[in-house]
Amino acid sequence: MSPMSDLEDRRPPLSPQLALRVAVLGGVALALFAIIFFRLWFLQVLSGDEYLVQARENRTRDVRIQAPRGEILDRNNKVLVANRYSNVVQLEPQQLPEQTLEDAAEWGQKAGERQRRPKGKRGAPVPYPPIATPELERLYRRLGNLLGMRPETIHKRVIQKLAQLPYSAVPIRNDVPNSIRGYIRERQEQFPGVSVERVYLRQYPRDHLAAQLLGYVGEISPDELKQRRNRGVKQGTIIGKAGLEYQYDRYLRGRDGAKVLKVDANGRFVSDEPVAEREPIPGRQLRLSLDLDLQASGQEALRQIGGGLPGAFVAMNPRNGQIYAMGSYPSFDPEELFVKPISQERFNALTSESVGAPLVNRAVSGTYASGSVFKPISALAGLDKGVITPEQVQNDPGCIDIGNPPVEKCNAKKTPYGAVDLRRSLTVSSDVYYYRVGLWLYSAGGQVLQKWAKKLGLGRSTGIDLPEERRGLIPGPEWRAEMNAKERKCRKTNKGRPCYVLDIRDYNPGDNANLAVGQGEVQISPLQIATAYSAIATGGRVPRPHLGMEILDRNGRLVQTIDPGSSRKVKIEKSWQDAIMDGLRGAASSDGGTSAAVFAGWPHDRLPVYGKTGTAETHVEGVAYDQSWYAAYVPHKAKPIVVVATVERGGFGAEKAAPIVRRILAKHFDLGEKLARPAADTSIRQAAD
Repeated sequence: MSPMSDLEDRRPPLSPQLALRVAVLGGVALALFAIIFFRLWFLQVLSGDEYLVQARENRTRDVRIQAPRGEILDRNNKVLVANRYSNVVQLEPQQLPEQTLEDAAEWGQKAGERQRRPKGKRGAPVPYPPIATPELERLYRRLGNLLGMRPETIHKRVIQKLAQLPYSAVPIRNDVPNSIRGYIRERQEQFPGVSVERVYLRQYPRDHLAAQLLGYVGEISPDELKQRRNRGVKQGTIIGKAGLEYQYDRYLRGRDGAKVLKVDANGRFVSDEPVAEREPIPGRQLRLSLDLDLQASGQEALRQIGGGLPGAFVAMNPRNGQIYAMGSYPSFDPEELFVKPISQERFNALTSESVGAPLVNRAVSGTYASGSVFKPISALAGLDKGVITPEQVQNDPGCIDIGNPPVEKCNAKKTPYGAVDLRRSLTVSSDVYYYRVGLWLYSAGGQVLQKWAKKLGLGRSTGIDLPEERRGLIPGPEWRAEMNAKERKCRKTNKGRPCYVLDIRDYNPGDNANLAVGQGEVQISPLQIATAYSAIATGGRVPRPHLGMEILDRNGRLVQTIDPGSSRKVKIEKSWQDAIMDGLRGAASSDGGTSAAVFAGWPHDRLPVYGKTGTAETHVEGVAYDQSWYAAYVPHKAKPIVVVATVERGGFGAEKAAPIVRRILAKHFDLGEKLARPAADTSIRQAAD
């Protein structure tokens, strides 16, 4: 080989920089191959069993088996809410055309997008797709003829349900008779995909009794699924919607079971035989403090004595806050209205005052001017501030002038009571006495009247285990300033016209005088009055009202005692309490007492009544009415009780509310029918407040 050939075969030497680059690239390639190798090893060796399970699950679907809800019992284990079996006609989604499933998914997506838009900008409702096939339309028609439903109604129900739960059976009608169940089963070839299953429905065997307390149930909505309290709850689950059914839903609901059914690659069921089955766990029972017999007696008294007017009552143990009975009129039958689906229009009508708003629990959600039942609170505020003493005597001429220019304020029927001290002011219910207390407290400053009202539970949540409670209102300077600001802001966009039917002004002495007699803008519920009177009766212990006492298992064994929370303590001097209680006792038993005629013949020696009438001026559609109130306390070693009743447009407190309370007290102490009724109605109608 020539020297020239040797020169041509030579290669340039590998520089250190190039060697480094080659080494780095080789290392990166090795690392990548190592990552891929270890990932494959992890997937095939370590996670193989897990993915095998998931692959198997892709071939199955869980079909929910409903768990029965727990029963609700009264304090004596009498059943208030139970369950019953019901035949439900339903359509199996695997038997429906593929186009129907696609249509439902598309409709659900569009309906969801519309729902997420702000109100007023949602546009027209999303139209329902047409029925997919002639065969399906014929099935709907046959089924509609059997169930008394239009095919279009069935189709809408199918689309709505499939949009929420694509793999669950679509319920078409509840509570069908066994004859229809048998007819469909005998002619299954005419009703492909139609089945009749037996499910649990809520049963309210006491009809209207305690309806607003118990509440009702329904299928969970998309908005409710987002709530924290429903975390882990699946679509299609029946949950509590109102009242105790809502408050104690997590105990009552139980845990649904499931049937595991095989599906093909398209998600269609290939067999009705389950691969596996998980049994449902029934809900737990809830025992209440309610006394069923007292509840029935109270509701009947409210309906009968109230003369069909709206009203409410509360009967409570003042020591521990246990609710013995609580009622509101008019009422409703939960089983009649809510066991089957109810339209939004029908639901809205049931909350309208034009039909009496039967869904509203007036005992906790009804807030009103309280009239003279507020006076013991005013007395405590006056005693605390030192503007009155128990023995101080005032002259009551029947009327006084308040404000500048002066406005005449009078007792009921302008009755003059002459010389009255604190005790006498409560016995005869002197408005003049408490107008002065309100004026003096305003001059003293510090909003003592408002502070005492709130300390005793007025204008604030009592903490009762019901979701519908309203706070109410105790008006004062801050509230008035806030309303003035809202009014000014609103008038700017309302062409200067009033918005809240309130004049723009400061809180003044006349407002405080009105508050001292439970009038003006004050808004108080019957339950709040019961809480305040309980605090006075017990010397300052403000109880936390509650209905739930115990959680039991399905066999009635105690699982958990419900702790309502501790009571609050308010300092009430013994001399103050004695003076107020003497005045209240005189009102129910002494000559001139505003409710003495109602409680004539009552065994005051062994069951003394400490009672207070109230007559609050209210307005309905611009017309003034008198609202009847009565609050009473009866001490007893084993069964102490506070009862409060109110009747809208019921007149003086002694006319309707006081006789209702007497009826409830007589039932509570088993005094019989004779002592349940006042001796003479004529004297009651003549009594002033």
